[in-house]
Order: sequence, then structure tokens, then C-alpha cells
Amino acid sequence: MHGIGQLRICLAAATASAVMLATPGRPQAPTIVPLTDSVLQVRPGAVVPLLDPADRRPSALPLEFVVSTARFYIQQSRITGDLGYLNYAESLLAPWILEPTPEPRALLLHATVQQSRHEFPAALATLDRALALRSTDSEAWLTRADILRVMGMYAQAGAACERFAQLADPSLSALCRLSLRSLNGELPQAYAALVKIPIQDMRPAERAWVYATLGEMAVRLGRDADAERWFLRDLRIAPYDFFGRAAYADLLLRHRRAAQVLVLVRGHRIPDPLLLRVAIAQKMLGDAGLSRSVVALQVAFRAEAQRGESVHQREQARFLLEVQKRPRPALAVALENWKVQREPEDALILVKAAASAGNPQAAQPALDFLRANRLRDARLSDRPAANRWLPHGIDVRPGS
Repeated sequence: MHGIGQLRICLAAATASAVMLATPGRPQAPTIVPLTDSVLQVRPGAVVPLLDPADRRPSALPLEFVVSTARFYIQQSRITGDLGYLNYAESLLAPWILEPTPEPRALLLHATVQQSRHEFPAALATLDRALALRSTDSEAWLTRADILRVMGMYAQAGAACERFAQLADPSLSALCRLSLRSLNGELPQAYAALVKIPIQDMRPAERAWVYATLGEMAVRLGRDADAERWFLRDLRIAPYDFFGRAAYADLLLRHRRAAQVLVLVRGHRIPDPLLLRVAIAQKMLGDAGLSRSVVALQVAFRAEAQRGESVHQREQARFLLEVQKRPRPALAVALENWKVQREPEDALILVKAAASAGNPQAAQPALDFLRANRLRDARLSDRPAANRWLPHGIDVRPGS
């Protein structure tokens, strides 16, 4: 999982150029019907056909249909956490990507599929192809900035943000820039500036993106009451944003408000990242449902490993450490995860697992990264309760 940061509120879908597939306000799931010869056109937010790649010839489908339906499948994957939807999107896009001159929009969506699978270098290469064909695609530049941010390549992400700023709304451009500044030594300043961004003319998904980003920043500043307020605002606008729901659940768990986590997910589909939070809460409460959650997570992680995927390694490391209390395996997974993505939450689980495994120096790559980028996070450096995870004598505060 990208955490709440990677594809936070579906970054690409929140841009000015993106097609929103849900109606304003509380999103309603589209009706899914079998694809027939009479169902070839689709309006966003209306009826969306379920394509069976084995029975249809994607190359015969109109481009607008392919783009709209692929976006729907990608969004469904993000809403539900079910990566299987990405296979549908990929089968639709393949003919348009394999053309001698590929369709740029198909390349962009293919890169988004690769991003969702954490195939970051491949996604960047696909974006390069798309931008070579259409360099003014703001969504492609924002997607590029997001991938580079997740990989911890902040200078290159900043360059992509600047290209995005030349093409996009000033408020969204500022959000891209401030998100990076918050990770590169200017967290308090970025937070204060983001609070002042005018949002009254933004679409609901864009406002949700702002609120969730403010929640992330507030957590790292140690302003948990403010973070809770921002996360609740995000979820009022985007109740199906499971990244935001997971981030809010983490906040509740840090304050031992486990019962509220179970209330938070009630009535919602529970993808694997949210199920992890449920399992942690159940363990805190001694809830009888823990055994079922553990089995479900074990099956999910095993299936992902068999597919050769690494999307939920952060969650797997937390599961091993916080639910099963197996710090050494947790550390091994956290180290593999660090090779793929380098968000604050990735550093946090690596530091915790290393300390719990009695091998604190194993977290040195993450600590070096935090220092080099002057990345501030109250969960690691400001509170005594957090400092117990740090190797003896090490301080990751900026300037240390």
C-alpha cells in the first residue's frame, strides 16, 4: 500500500484533467452489467460494463470507452483494495499501448496501473513514453511527481511538480509543492501555507486531498487533535477513501482507541490494509474476531508473495510485528519494503522492527534518509514514547 501518501486520495484522479467517476458528494458505486454489443458507451458515474477479456476484442472498442472504463477499474481497485480490477484495466489498454504510435492517454493509465502495483521504475518509463508524445499532460506530470515522492527522490519529484504547475490550477500546484516541502525540512512552513490555500472552488475530491494531506502533516508535527479533525473532514467528503480511513485508524491506534477503529470500519468494505488495523485493534481489545482476521491476512500476504507482488509489504511487516509479535521476520520484510518505497510510514515500521528485533542498526538506511532530507516526524523524534524505538544515542531531528 502506498499508505495515505502514495496515490493519496488518488492523486491522478484529483487533478484538473482527471475524469471523476463518482458524482459530487457521497460517491455512489456505478451499476455493473455484462458487456453486450449494445453497451459500448459509458457516462462517468452511470452504467459501467464488466469486460470479460476472454470473450471480447478490446482492439475493437472505441478509445473513449477504453479510457473511461479503464479509469473506472483503476478507481475500483483503489476504493476496494482489490488489485484484480487492474487486470481488467490492463487488458483494455494493451492494444492502444502496443500500437506503433501508442495512445498517450492509454500509456498514462497503464503507468497508473504499474504504480498501483508498486512497479515504480516501469511506471516512470511508461510515463516518459506518454510525455514524449504529449508533454502538456498535467496528470502525467503529477503522477510522475507522486511516484518519485514515494521513492524518496524529492529533487526529481520537485522538477515534475514544477512542470505540473505550468499546466494546472495554482491551488493544486501549491499542494504538489507543499507536500514535497513538508518532507524536505520545511514541515511547519508547508503546513501553515497549506492551511491557507483557498479550496472553495475545488472539486470534492480535490478538497478531500487537501484535508488528508493536512492530516498527514499534522500527524508528523505531533498535532494529533488537528490531524483527527482533518481526517474526519476528508472522510465526510470521500467516505470510500480507504487510505484516509487507514491513516485515521492509525491515529486512533496510537492513542489506544481500539474500539473506535472497529466503529470506523463498520459498514465499509475492508481491504487488506484496513483489515490490518482491525486486527491490531482486536488484539488490543482481546476481541474474539482476531483469529479470523489473522487467517485472512495470512492468506492475502501468501497470495501476494506467490504472485511476486510487493504492494502490501509495509502492512505485512506491521502484521508480523504488532499482531504476531515476530520482530525478526518483520524486520526482513520492512527492509525489503524500504527498497521499494520510502515514505515516513516505511521508515517508522523499519525503525520499530529493527529495535524490537534487537538489531537497531539495521534501520540505519532509513535514519540516514531522514537526516539527509531533514524529514521531521513526531512519531520518531519529538516524543519520549516514540523515542523508545530509536537506537541508543541516535537522534533523527533536523540538524542532529
